[in-house]
Amino acid sequence: MIEIKEAVITNITVHRIGIQSDTSFLNDKEIMMNFEEDEEAIKRTFLKPFASSFATYEFRHDEDIELNPIFKISKEINEEADFVLKTKEIHQYLKDVSIHPNIKDGDLFVINFDNIKLENEHYKALGIYKVENKETFIETVAEDDGRVKLNFKKGVGRKLDKAILVLFTEEPYTVFVIDNGSVETDYWMNDFANVALRNDYVNNTTHFLEMTENFIKHKLPEEFDVERTDQIDLLNRSVDYFKTNDSFVQNEFEVEVLQDSNLIDTFHSYDEGYTHDKSINFDEGFEISNKAVKKQAKNFRSVLKLDKNFSIYMHGDKSLVERGVDENGKKYYKFFFDDEK
Repeated sequence: MIEIKEAVITNITVHRIGIQSDTSFLNDKEIMMNFEEDEEAIKRTFLKPFASSFATYEFRHDEDIELNPIFKISKEINEEADFVLKTKEIHQYLKDVSIHPNIKDGDLFVINFDNIKLENEHYKALGIYKVENKETFIETVAEDDGRVKLNFKKGVGRKLDKAILVLFTEEPYTVFVIDNGSVETDYWMNDFANVALRNDYVNNTTHFLEMTENFIKHKLPEEFDVERTDQIDLLNRSVDYFKTNDSFVQNEFEVEVLQDSNLIDTFHSYDEGYTHDKSINFDEGFEISNKAVKKQAKNFRSVLKLDKNFSIYMHGDKSLVERGVDENGKKYYKFFFDDEK
């Protein structure tokens, strides 16, 4: 995740982009901010949404990264090319790739930042934002006669529609992406930015935990005769491995967590299909991201739900739980414990 407390804005401009109608408007000058409050409002609107982002991307191209237009323009801006001129090139390229009939008009903000912190290093960055949906705000105005008037205005809200933040780390740079559009208009990530997930420890941690969760919850009961308590036990052991280790080693994880050889073989097959479908790759060993573990651990819910009467949270030894059926056919669980709190 990035830290934005020390970030400053060095350049900003905005253009109007008309996709379905001829309503484009290009600014010939940068926007000047006269007050510190203005800069803080811009940072709060355009940087804060990235502060909770974990997934990192990088620019890609099938032949040559220099042929990726947004990478090339971003690089030129970082090398201090004419800022406004380059933002007009971004505007034109965005229009060129916006061919789907459902793509909306909007405002294109382009902002240069400095002093954005990532993993204890400070970087320059470029933010590119397309605002498609505006929110209604209420402004109160004191009139001369003592009454208070309400003005209703539309403006940029806290939820960004589409945005990329390019941190100028080593090429092909580190990119964060926000895309709240529909599947039909996924042009923002694939056609406009043309980015792919970075093979780093944060993404590796996140995606391996996601894959493991899906395997235990969905694939495991298809292939094996398992009880819900077995699934919960595996979920607990999986996330505990990531919480108690600084680095991940796949063979070690399989022996400690999965244990059974047949289960390990099934997991290998699932791993191959999952990574192929998601177009991701895991290193067999990587540093574990504690922040990614904390975020993903919320999905490893160890809850045993019995009809609509009970929800039992299980975090301990599965051997202290016994399942059975009484003479009337009613299912039951026995829980063995020493202390009640």
